Amino acid sequence: MRVILKAIFHFLVIIVYRPKVTGKENIPAEGACLICPNHVHALDSAVILTTQKRQVYFMAKDVLFKNAFIKWLAKIFGIFPVKRGGKDIEAIKTSLRILKKGGILAMFPEGTRQGLAKGVKPKSGAILIAAKSGAPIIPCGVKGSFKPFTKVTLNYGKPILIDKDADLNNKEVLDELTTNMMNEIIRLSKM
Repeated sequence: MRVILKAIFHFLVIIVYRPKVTGKENIPAEGACLICPNHVHALDSAVILTTQKRQVYFMAKDVLFKNAFIKWLAKIFGIFPVKRGGKDIEAIKTSLRILKKGGILAMFPEGTRQGLAKGVKPKSGAILIAAKSGAPIIPCGVKGSFKPFTKVTLNYGKPILIDKDADLNNKEVLDELTTNMMNEIIRLSKM
């Protein structure tokens, strides 16, 4: 079922958004990684999902799962809920399980669409999960209006490795790593 739906979504995404993908070689052909894109539109995750050959697992805000159709699609595509506004231990455990099995996890560090434009401070969860799992972060810049029949661009950057020995209990260190990651995502989104 997932293969058929992915093929249908892929076809629709190609027609409607004509995605251009650069830096795809930065995503490992096998093994764990975190894809961290900026969050431009509700459908940017669909473009990321359908342009990858490998299964990509996404976190999505738990309120979306109240809709039965979205909940059904989420189950098929490997999207799981995260409670916003605090530490969601179950979402963290799910993330670490995916990465331990060598999967690809995608997280939006902005935490919401157009977060930076709204003045929202980027979330540090990706840094913490990358450090705990040892998986590299693949920054991704998403660019496009998402108006039908316009081009959407995904620019994947070089892997960012987080030192497992970094003092992530130190807020300044964690904030600096988060800011550096977000700056690279912003740079890629302007290419």
